Amino acid sequence: MANSKYEYVKSFEVEDEVMFPNLIVIRIDGRDFSRFAQVHKFEKPNDETALNLMNSCASAVLEEYPDIVFAYGYSDEYSFVFKKTSSFYQRRASKILSLVASFFAAVYVTRWKDFFPHRKLEYSPSFASKVVSCASVEVLQVYLAWRQLDCHITNQYDTCFWMLVKSGKTLSETHELLKDTQKQQRNELLFQQFGINYKMLPVLFRQGSCLFKTKVEETVKHDENGNPVKRLRRRETLVHSESIAGRSFWNEHSSLHKDLGHFVQDIGKIEPDYVKSFQFENRLLPLTWVVVRIDGCHFHRFSEAHVFEKPNDEQALKLMNSCAVAVLEEFQDIAFAYGVSDEYSFVLRKESELYKRQSSKIISAIVSFFTSAYVIRWEDFFPHKELKYPPSFDGRAVCYPTSEILLDYLAWRQVDCHINNQYNTCFWMLVKSGKSKTQAQDYLKGTQTREKNELLSQQFGIEYNSLPLIFRMGSSVFRLKERVTEENGEVSGKQVEEEVVVDHSNIIDQCFWQQRPHILSS
Repeated sequence: MANSKYEYVKSFEVEDEVMFPNLIVIRIDGRDFSRFAQVHKFEKPNDETALNLMNSCASAVLEEYPDIVFAYGYSDEYSFVFKKTSSFYQRRASKILSLVASFFAAVYVTRWKDFFPHRKLEYSPSFASKVVSCASVEVLQVYLAWRQLDCHITNQYDTCFWMLVKSGKTLSETHELLKDTQKQQRNELLFQQFGINYKMLPVLFRQGSCLFKTKVEETVKHDENGNPVKRLRRRETLVHSESIAGRSFWNEHSSLHKDLGHFVQDIGKIEPDYVKSFQFENRLLPLTWVVVRIDGCHFHRFSEAHVFEKPNDEQALKLMNSCAVAVLEEFQDIAFAYGVSDEYSFVLRKESELYKRQSSKIISAIVSFFTSAYVIRWEDFFPHKELKYPPSFDGRAVCYPTSEILLDYLAWRQVDCHINNQYNTCFWMLVKSGKSKTQAQDYLKGTQTREKNELLSQQFGIEYNSLPLIFRMGSSVFRLKERVTEENGEVSGKQVEEEVVVDHSNIIDQCFWQQRPHILSS
C-alpha cells in the first residue's frame, strides 16, 4: 500500500481471527437458488446433474486448499472443514469465507458446460457463506449430524411436495396438505399415492455427499525397464454415507480422525440452536458507511499465466469494470464503487439493511457474484484467450462513521492507484529496455514523483500525465440519474432513469462529489 495522509483510515479495519483451538467450518449456500433452479429448469425435487456439478466444485475446493480435509453437501449448500492445526490466511474469517465462496462460484461457472452442455447459463450464480467456529470435535460432530438430518427432512418434504404438484395439486394446496406432517406420514403418502419407497431413492438425494482426502497409490513414472513407479498421493474421495457423524463411519477413516479428532460416542438428540450458537457472526455497526473491498487472489500469477500487458492491460481493467457494473445492478444498496488493478471497493449506503448487516453474507455474496461475472464475461473481453484456471477474490467489510472519513478512504485508494501505477510504469519500461527486475527495483529505490516523471520523459519519451485516465485515476462506478423526457421534450413528472456508468475522474477533488450529490445522498 502507498503511504499518504489518508493512511489513518486503515485503523477502522477490525481483525476477525478464529482463535485456536477451534475448528473452522465454512458453510456456503446458493444465493436465491430457488429462482436459479427455476430459470435453468432444474428437475424437481432433485436434479442429479446439478448435484454432481456441486460435488465437482467441492472437489475442486479441496484440491485448491490443502487445509480443507472434509466437506459435506446437499442441494445448493456445502460445508468445508479445515484441519484443526490450520493457519490458513492467519485464520481470518472474512478472508477465508470469501475465498471459498469466490473460488466455488468460479468453478461452478467454469464447469457448467461440462454438466449442462446444451443449457445456457443465464446469469451469474452467487453464494453466501459463513464461518462456524467449532469449539471441539464434539461440536463438529453435532454440526455434521444436524446438516445431514436437515438433508433428510428437506429432501423427504420436497419429494412429497413435488410429487403432489406433478399429480395436479396447486402449490398452496400442497403446502396445506403437508403442513405439520411427520416423517412416517410422508413416507406413507409417497408409498400409498405414488408407489415410492423413500428408502429406495438414490443415496445422493437422501444422504447428501461427503468428500475427504485419502491416500491412493498412483503411478508417477516408469523406470528404465518400463516398470511403473508408484507413490501414495492424497486424493479427494466422494462418499454417500447414512451417518457421516457416526463413530463407525468417522473413525474407520484414519485421515479424518488424524486431522480433526475422534468421535467418542454417537449422537443422540440434535439441538440446532446449540450448533447455531457457534456461528462466527459479525453484524456491522448500524448507520455507518460500509465498504466491501475485494482483491484478486494471487493475481500476479494469474496475470502472468494469461499474458496480461504490463504495466496495465486495458482489457483486463475493462473486464473488472464490467463486473463492478454488474454488482451495482444486482445490489441496489451499493451506492458507489472504485477500482484499480485487481481490486474494487463497493460502498453500501449508511441506511442499508442488506442481509441485516451480517458481514459474512454481505462479503461472500458480493465477492462470489463478482467472481462468477468475471468468468462469464471473460470471453467478451478476451475472445481469443482461453481462461486457463478459475480466478478467485477475497474480501473484507469495514465501517466508516462519517462521509468525510469515507471520502478519505476513497482518496487513499486513488492515491495508491497513482503511486503504484507511476512506479509500475517506470519499472516495466526499464525491464522492457533490457534491465533485469532486480536492476529495475534498485534503480527506482528512493525515487520521488518528479524523478519518475523525468525518467519516463527523458528515457522513454512518455509524458506520465498524458497516459490514459483509466491507468492513472482508476475507475469509478455509480448510478447516473436522468429525468425521463417525453416526445415533446418535457420532463415526465418525477420519473427518473438510472444507468450504471464507469467514469475516470479525480475523486479526491471535492468538485467530483459536488457535481454528483445524489451518489452519497440517502
